[in-house]
Amino acid sequence: MSIPQGHSVMTRTNAPLGRRLQSLASAVFLLVNLALAAKPGALAQAAAPASTAAPAVADQVPFNAMMRHSDNPFAAYRGETVPPPSLANSSRLNALMRDGRLYLSLRDAIDLALENNLDLVIARYNLPIAQTDLLRTAAGGSVRGVNTGVVSGTPGGAGGGSGSGTGAGGTSSGAGGAGAGASGIVASTLGTGTSISSFDPVLSAKVYNDHTSEQLTNFQVEGVSIYKFNTSAANMTYDQAFPTGTAFEVNWVNSRQTTNGIYDFFSPSFSSSVQVYVQQPLLAGFGLGPNLRFLRIAHTNQKISDIAFRAQVMATITQVCDIYWDLVSAYDNEQVSERSVAFAQDTLDKSRKQLDLQAIPAMDVLKAEGDLATRQQDLTVARTNLELQELYMKNAITRSLDDPILEEMPVVPTDHIGADLATSSEPVQDMIARALRDRTELQESALDLENRALSRKTARNALLPTLDVYGFYAGTGAGGTKNPKYFDPGTGSDLPDGFGGALQDALNNTSPEYRVGVSLNIPLRNRTAKADQYRTELEYRQSQVYLEEQKKRIRIEVRNARYALEQGAARVDAARKARDLAAKTLDIMQKEQKLGAGSNQQTLAAEHDLAVAESALVAAETAYEKARIEMRRATGSVLEDYGISIADAQSGVVQESRP
Repeated sequence: MSIPQGHSVMTRTNAPLGRRLQSLASAVFLLVNLALAAKPGALAQAAAPASTAAPAVADQVPFNAMMRHSDNPFAAYRGETVPPPSLANSSRLNALMRDGRLYLSLRDAIDLALENNLDLVIARYNLPIAQTDLLRTAAGGSVRGVNTGVVSGTPGGAGGGSGSGTGAGGTSSGAGGAGAGASGIVASTLGTGTSISSFDPVLSAKVYNDHTSEQLTNFQVEGVSIYKFNTSAANMTYDQAFPTGTAFEVNWVNSRQTTNGIYDFFSPSFSSSVQVYVQQPLLAGFGLGPNLRFLRIAHTNQKISDIAFRAQVMATITQVCDIYWDLVSAYDNEQVSERSVAFAQDTLDKSRKQLDLQAIPAMDVLKAEGDLATRQQDLTVARTNLELQELYMKNAITRSLDDPILEEMPVVPTDHIGADLATSSEPVQDMIARALRDRTELQESALDLENRALSRKTARNALLPTLDVYGFYAGTGAGGTKNPKYFDPGTGSDLPDGFGGALQDALNNTSPEYRVGVSLNIPLRNRTAKADQYRTELEYRQSQVYLEEQKKRIRIEVRNARYALEQGAARVDAARKARDLAAKTLDIMQKEQKLGAGSNQQTLAAEHDLAVAESALVAAETAYEKARIEMRRATGSVLEDYGISIADAQSGVVQESRP
């Protein structure tokens, strides 16, 4: 809003000493503000060499505590610094190292991932980022949005690959187009409505000195040929908007003026004016709903951010479990290949001795050598695959692999697949009901619908014409000291002498001005607001359909996970029987060979069949364990089944290891 302002003189500025004092005071004031606006830690960090990492300083706070309230009045003008991320592995890792090996159970892998996995470290920053929107929108600012996706930068396991999720809860102030939504869902009108002014009060001040000399062609105008006047002004404005839509403004305008004219009665002359302006919308922009919509969206987005972090923990733990069982599989396969190579080597040694005794043909020795070469190749593949799985596991449970010793350290899994094939007896409908209750994407979509429902209401309010009632009051006062050069010394004045009297008259209703009015603005076609309002309706209905589609997909995922678990149990049972049969066959062939009824090649072939059966059993058991993990993910019970605390995941420190 714009209100005409007057001027009045506060100090006499034509004195050189006064000007020097004012310049000195301005310089001191500027230096003080610069010193208060920059924290010592920030200045020290800025002065540090770029090649060195800035150490944590005393004024830094943990990243998840940035939004703490401060009673320091200067805190609002000081920037906060976030400590650099710690890339040191937790002490839990060192406790698991023995004899140059890393002995790891599944529980250890989960705890280490909660403390060190970089996907979780990245996701933790989304929690305070969501808090910044609360502070911003509490002051009337728009919503910047929060991340709702899952960071998947850890390779290996079912969740390998890289990428990031989409944001949620942003405003529609940016450009639209093809990128206005994600997963086929448009969110370009989220937070639409009337404009919102800042709820934070703004205090403005303007102080200046002005000297003007003007040549006059008519001596009778001021009684001098060169008219000189000096003006000093000090004006202050206080602005604030309120969640009801009310706008409030107070202006205090003061001036002091001296001249050399003989027809000016006062020199110096003083003027003071106090102006108050209040405006309240009655239709569009009225009430708490339209004006607090961003704050309400930010609160909902914070809940979404918490749920998204929970989803990140579930995804990361699911992936770590998959990586662990892949490691177990690679470790067992390497053991199978080693036993197979040892058996083939023993068979070759026996064949060479028998050849020396001319008990077997040379062709049998050649076959034994070829078989050994094949099994050594399989052992090389198994060992390199084990090294790769060890690398995946170490990457998933550490923050840094810069240590060459850790990078080359073997990982020994201490948990192995149990003999019991525990199939769930819980009815599938109960599992589906639990999934529909606990799956994070459904919880996020439900909260997103709340934001969209709010946008529907605020978009309807924005359709209304703008009808404002406003009031204005101004009180003015004038005064001064009689000009000794005034041409008529006998003339008097009732105005007060000095600035104090002028200010008193401005406040005591001596010379008031009142205004009360109504302002009406009616857009005749209103196509922009109409299009936005209808678009909010379409986006809301689209999101409702998307929520139902998610529910259908989750039902299928739960049933598919149940089928996979049952099929996996059947495969393990069949693979165990095949392994037992191959073991019995090898035992028979070895006994026959001792009795002279069998050959080395027959025994070697039987052992090869056993190795194949053992590898197939390892693959079947690994698939079964992954199916169990997928069942937990599909039903949303990963955290409960593994006893994981979200508080531990948020802090990055596991307080107590669960069995």
